[in-house]
Amino acid sequence: MTVQSVSRSKPQAQATYDSLSRWYDLLAGRSERRLIDAGLAKLAAGAGEKVLEIGFGTGRAVLALARSVGEAGRVYGLDISTGMLRVAQHRVDWAGLSSRVELCQGDAARLPFDDGSLDAIFSSFTLELFDTPDIPLVLGECRRLLSNGGRLGVVAMSREGNPGLVRRLYEEAHSRFPAYVDCRPIFAQTAVQEAGFRLVDATIKSTWGLPVEIVLAQKSR
Repeated sequence: MTVQSVSRSKPQAQATYDSLSRWYDLLAGRSERRLIDAGLAKLAAGAGEKVLEIGFGTGRAVLALARSVGEAGRVYGLDISTGMLRVAQHRVDWAGLSSRVELCQGDAARLPFDDGSLDAIFSSFTLELFDTPDIPLVLGECRRLLSNGGRLGVVAMSREGNPGLVRRLYEEAHSRFPAYVDCRPIFAQTAVQEAGFRLVDATIKSTWGLPVEIVLAQKSR
C-alpha cells in the first residue's frame, strides 16, 4: 500500500496556487464540482453548526456550507494560498455571507482552533497534496478540533482497487512533473481510520478516469 511522495515544499505549493487562483475554476472547477457536492451531501452540515473547510480553494464549498449552517452557524476556512484566500473572500462578500464565514491563510498541520470546538470538518482534493508523513498530522489535528461525535468529510484521489491505465499514466506524470501534476492518489479511507476515526460511509467515484474516494467518518464519543 505504497503512496508516492510529495517532493514540492509548502512554499512552492503556496506559490503555485497563488498563481493559479484566478484561473482555477476554469482549469478544474467543473470536473471537481460534482464530487465536492457529493462529499458535502455526506457531511450534511446542519443549522447552527461550526464547520471548518481545509483547503477551501476558490470558496465554492464554503458558500454551500455557509448556507447549510444558517445565521446561527459559523464556517471557518483555511488554505495555504493567499491568492485563493483573496478569490474566496471576494466570493463570500459578493454572496452576502461574510457575517457567518471566517477565512484565513495557514498550514493544516497546525490548525489555529481550540480542542473540541468544531462540529464538522470538510476537505476536498487537499489531503492528497500533503506528503505522506504529514497526512497523519493533518488528520490528528482534525480529530483534536472535533467535538465528540463530530464528523469528518474527505474527498480525495484514490489508490483503492486495481490500477487502471489512466491512474498509472497520471502517477507517472506526477513522478516526472511534480510541480505541475501535484496531486497523487492516496488511501484516504485507510488514513482516516488509522487516525482514530470511525468510518461511517465511503464510496468511490471517478473523474476523467481517475478514482476518487468520498469518505465520511466520525470522532468516537
